[in-house]
Amino acid sequence: GGAAHRAAAHRRAAPPLRHLQLRQAAAQQRPRPRAPDGVEQLEFLRLQHQRHAHPRDRADALVSTGLAALGYNYVNIDDCWSYVKRGNKGQLLPDPKTFPSGIKSLADYVHGKGLKLGIYSDAGVSTCQVRPGSLHHENDDAALFASWGVDYLKYDNCYNLGIPPKERYPPMRDALNSTGRQIFYSLCEWGQDDPALWAGKVGNSWRTTDDIQDTWKSMTDIADKNNKWASYAGPGGWNDPDMLEVGNGGMTFAEYRAHFSIWALMKAPLLIGCDVRNMTSETIEILSNKEVIQVNQDPLGVQGRRILGQGKGGCREVWAGPLSGNRLAVALWNRCSETVNITMTLPAVGLDGSSAYSVRDLWKHETLPANVVGTFGAQVDVHDCKMYIFTPAVSFSASW
Repeated sequence: GGAAHRAAAHRRAAPPLRHLQLRQAAAQQRPRPRAPDGVEQLEFLRLQHQRHAHPRDRADALVSTGLAALGYNYVNIDDCWSYVKRGNKGQLLPDPKTFPSGIKSLADYVHGKGLKLGIYSDAGVSTCQVRPGSLHHENDDAALFASWGVDYLKYDNCYNLGIPPKERYPPMRDALNSTGRQIFYSLCEWGQDDPALWAGKVGNSWRTTDDIQDTWKSMTDIADKNNKWASYAGPGGWNDPDMLEVGNGGMTFAEYRAHFSIWALMKAPLLIGCDVRNMTSETIEILSNKEVIQVNQDPLGVQGRRILGQGKGGCREVWAGPLSGNRLAVALWNRCSETVNITMTLPAVGLDGSSAYSVRDLWKHETLPANVVGTFGAQVDVHDCKMYIFTPAVSFSASW
């Protein structure tokens, strides 16, 4: 929502106890004790709403650019899709100016492209842009979303009457489940009540922070905050550090490459936030890196985390996370103000210090000519990130 309305909603909210779109890794909501089935480890990437393009145009662009084939298969509508008030029967109404043919026809169009449709609502009396919220209307609204063919719900936190998130978010989970339709449930309570500690039983993902901005400072701050909750994420329930700013112009190519690398390593939902109809070749290069996407989509589903920081302020960072097949993803991230060498010992990231590993460079798309033993390092440009996969030359057991 807009900054002014978001600030107003914060003032109206209860004092916080403290804290794909997203990686999508479940086809159902989370209250069931069994593991979610269906498309458990597929379809995690989505396209974030862009107010400068109609969702039909964005769906077309996802297909024509080849992004849909890489897994970016959700087209999500954000705030302002609905009319300013409910209908005579209390139902939500699409804004007739923006969606004159309604949401179901849009869903049919998106589904016809082999994609899925996401929609937005709010766990308050109004959305952040002061359209009708779903608080106390959960069953009716969920049934309406299901009847339209919606596949994903982003559920925001504005104008919440001071009711704690733990009370406001479960009713929509139950309402979505009662529809019988598989609808991915994305909680967006801005990390106010440490959702990583409780939202695993409520939704499929949860925002761990407030809205991201298209700046280096915002992106790095959010990466650090999301990193704190790494151990609480896994298949069926993901930490969501907000959408990708790649391609919006506020950061350098190196910074955007780092942004994408770290979000992928953290198994974050990968939601494109730029205009996919007008991407530069650099933006396409980053968003379409299949090898980095595969790290994000790895079936093991373990969130990578920061392992160590070296130098002044710890700005020479090593991030890592285990992958399926006894592999390990490693990111060397330079958050310093100058080009630096970043080195690590293999035991520092849980590898055997005496074993040999084949190392794949995911941005150069090449395997290093010699196996690595004991230590590893590389020169990394300012604010850039190099990303690798370590595969044992012989079998090993990592200490994760």
